[in-house]
Amino acid sequence: MIVDTVITEDVVSRHGLTQEEYKVIINILGRKPNLNELGIFSVMWSEHCSYKSSKRWLKTLETKASHVIQGPGENAGVIDIGGGIAVVFKIESHNHPSFIDPYQGAATGVGGILRDIFTMGARPIANLNALRFGDPQHSKTRHLLSGVVAGIGGYSNCVGVPTVAGEVNFHPSYNDNILVNTMTVGITTTDRIFYSAAAGPGNPVVYVGAKTGRDGIHGATMASKEFDKNSEDSRPTVQVGDPFTEKLLLEACLELMERECIIAIQDMGAAGLTSASLEMADKGSVGIELDLDRVPVRELRMSTYEIMLSESQERMLMIMRWESVDKAQEIFKKWELDFAIIGSVTETGRLVLKKDGTVQCDIPIRRLVGEAPEYNRPYLPILSPSVIAAADVPAPQFSLGEVLVKLISCPDTASRRWIWEQYDHLVMGCTMIKPGEADSGVIRINDTQRCLAVTVDSTPRYCLADPKIGSAQAVVETWRNIIAVGATPLGVTNNLNFGNPQNPTIMGQMVGCIKGMGEACKALDYPIVSGNVSLYNETNGNAILPTPVVGGVGVIDNCSKIVTSALRNVGDTLLALGQPANRKDGWLGSSLYLREIEGREEGAPPPIDFVAEKQAGNLVRNLIAENTISACHDVSDGGLLVSIAEMALVLKVFGVDIVTPEDILVHAWGFGEDQGRYIVATSSPMKVIEAALSASVPAAVVGVVNKSGMLTLNGEIIITVKELSYQYEKWLPGYMSYKN
Repeated sequence: MIVDTVITEDVVSRHGLTQEEYKVIINILGRKPNLNELGIFSVMWSEHCSYKSSKRWLKTLETKASHVIQGPGENAGVIDIGGGIAVVFKIESHNHPSFIDPYQGAATGVGGILRDIFTMGARPIANLNALRFGDPQHSKTRHLLSGVVAGIGGYSNCVGVPTVAGEVNFHPSYNDNILVNTMTVGITTTDRIFYSAAAGPGNPVVYVGAKTGRDGIHGATMASKEFDKNSEDSRPTVQVGDPFTEKLLLEACLELMERECIIAIQDMGAAGLTSASLEMADKGSVGIELDLDRVPVRELRMSTYEIMLSESQERMLMIMRWESVDKAQEIFKKWELDFAIIGSVTETGRLVLKKDGTVQCDIPIRRLVGEAPEYNRPYLPILSPSVIAAADVPAPQFSLGEVLVKLISCPDTASRRWIWEQYDHLVMGCTMIKPGEADSGVIRINDTQRCLAVTVDSTPRYCLADPKIGSAQAVVETWRNIIAVGATPLGVTNNLNFGNPQNPTIMGQMVGCIKGMGEACKALDYPIVSGNVSLYNETNGNAILPTPVVGGVGVIDNCSKIVTSALRNVGDTLLALGQPANRKDGWLGSSLYLREIEGREEGAPPPIDFVAEKQAGNLVRNLIAENTISACHDVSDGGLLVSIAEMALVLKVFGVDIVTPEDILVHAWGFGEDQGRYIVATSSPMKVIEAALSASVPAAVVGVVNKSGMLTLNGEIIITVKELSYQYEKWLPGYMSYKN
């Protein structure tokens, strides 16, 4: 029988459902739901699980290419890099939980994305993260930063997966809504990829991993609504992670996959056992019946509602053949993990839950999934602001050296050493470049001479000014970062972080960003194979900046061809590829210079030229492959002078004699953020210039590497590298050690 529960309007509202959605549920069931069924519809129709505000726009993205094995729709995306090797990768968010409990929120974010990868049959080989915090002067920022970094490091380090790259930025819009986006990359073979579609009526449904507790109940619903003054009371909805159990689960699953026991496998992530069972059944067009008395639990008298909606960590759901059960059980017993047959696949197409000898839930799966809300929310197109002419931005009132110090040591660009030294970036022994030494992290693929280049990026100030251009810039920035180490860009994952989609302005930001991202990926043959959407990132009506984070993956066929951004040879010429030799100013709209020196966050962001991006990128990649250049760094935040300084700061040994055209606007030329540019160091400048001319790529000589350890501009000393390094390195450790 169905458990009889009285459902009031208030109960429906507290489950995050509208009355219109509730009427659809009644129509699907042919009756009123009980509390268990209401809870299941609630989490599955939450923004976090159903993408009901973004789905129609996500369908427009470029997701296909000849090397894409699996695009969006599975636990992670998969691309074929040749030689029988497949790369599996995805990015996820854990924003709301990390604000409520920064350590556990960030730690379980890492745990969840790791499971997405090894669920597909891949061994994780690299972690990355993209973090956004509020104003450094805000009372919570220091505490949140400390907890998040500790949580990421604590979980990744214990599991034994290196954290090789990432980004951290600060802005007051994130004061009450920090962003914690975590990305994992894994490796498998093209013939050993596992999917989540259940099959075979009568086959057992197997629960493996850790026991189920009461932590994380309604985590998906909590992540699908705005914060308010009572949000910290949501602490019980934050999961508690155990990285040592995760490591055991990883090894047990990969061992089981070698035995060909698994028909389907699904991580119990957001919405826990509910989403895992429903997604597997829906993809396989089958039903599932579960006996919840068989679910391993760590707390007494857990109800159906609690068991199904718990988001306890380190758990998997599998479908396997009966003849494989004993073999599988042996493996999980060896790894000291729970293993329980909790149900079976059926032909009914329904999710049936039993407990204490009674039916507690009976839902038609296809209708629950197929009739989930999909909204065409009204939106206001965001018009790009006026272009700010470089000549209209006054020259700074202090020296060029002081400007450079202010930009290189501001919270958004200062050294991240304090952070990455807390991450084990060398575990597994395949990390080729330390964080901070190059534009991408680089990981060697075991037993080969090949490497993966991985990166994450977003520039929210551009997206606020013009969502379409800003999100396109995020894509091309990862493209450049991958090329700058010598790799071929192959695929993208994205994490779309926005405020309340019911606000037409916020919805306009999201629509614009998705359009820009789609155009960029199509133009660059750089498909999006996985991703995540995180909405309602706002408190009391104050939204975050639109923050579409892009994670990129590329391949280097010969590890000996890797290039970093470090200056290594006295006398090397620095060339700015993509920079016209006669350019006398630069783009200052929405720039770091305008914000940090002028105190203005305004103006149209720099435009993107996809044809020019491809031409410059292909040129740089060819020059690296031919060993023509010894260092490479793309030009981004802060413009040419900041990028040159960053190259000098890697080894802190050499300086640069910077040269410019005559009669320039120094602050605009030096700190403008025109796109599509790389700075390369070479001992063969004429060869590079001739190659650039042949490829229709502008090129300008911007300096020569010196041994004096000074940065000079047209013969005048700007600053010593030693002093610049001191300023660059001191901000974050000083900030984190400050006591109120």
